[in-house]
Amino acid sequence: MTAWIIVATVVVTVAAAVRSTWSPCGLSMLASITPLSEAGRGHRFRATAAWYVVGSILGGASLGLCVAAVTVAVDAISLTSREAILVALGASAVAVTSDAGLGGFHLPVHHRQVNERWLDRFRPWVYGAGFGWQIGTGLATYIMTAAVYLMIVLAALVREPGLGVAFGVLFGLVRGLSVCLGRHITSAEALREFHRRFFEWGPRVGRITVAVEVMAIGLFAVLLSPWAVVVLGAGAILWVVARTPRRGSVVANGSRLRRSETTPSGSILRSHGQHDAMGDTP
Repeated sequence: MTAWIIVATVVVTVAAAVRSTWSPCGLSMLASITPLSEAGRGHRFRATAAWYVVGSILGGASLGLCVAAVTVAVDAISLTSREAILVALGASAVAVTSDAGLGGFHLPVHHRQVNERWLDRFRPWVYGAGFGWQIGTGLATYIMTAAVYLMIVLAALVREPGLGVAFGVLFGLVRGLSVCLGRHITSAEALREFHRRFFEWGPRVGRITVAVEVMAIGLFAVLLSPWAVVVLGAGAILWVVARTPRRGSVVANGSRLRRSETTPSGSILRSHGQHDAMGDTP
């Protein structure tokens, strides 16, 4: 069963890192460290981006060391394989509930952002590595998804300190490589177009992250009992039926209201602006 937890942890780690790129802090990095912005400061994008990736990996390693310490504590409890799966199942369910906003429930987060004044005060290797380290830890800045918490719980349940560090490094690596998405931004128009498309992808990535968490629930439930497949399937059908619009639910022009129409890109932009206003930029 430990092997399955390892597989689930790897998938959740990647999903958490990718989804975290859409945090206000991640978006700020994609606007602040680009070929366009670095040229304006008289620096080379490749060098700054490299320092950013290195810093993010070190940040992930720092997170991994903390996870490794937790694995030692979990191992001391001597959980059975079944008990570990039960904890993993419960943690996955909590993550789905939080990210899907079921019942208005959300795990606590803080709204801290990196200090962008570093861009004008320090050399590129300082702000590149410094920003990367904070981003790579996963917990030092705005937490975008409950999958980050789930990753930590699953990594601890593996009860292998070395793997705990490896999961942290993987998270930091994926988060750090996100800076490469802006490698083609060499003009103001390219910057606007990139972020327009990036905002459009945000909700889709969020749904994919929830889907990954749901698959984790399914995996752990099946490991507990094959009958869980029937129960989960029935629950999924009921959930879909409950969320399906009634036949009479139409808009004024007679066409059915689509979910995508309720979330225009403008509202996403306004939401991002609200997050920025709440960020901690000392």
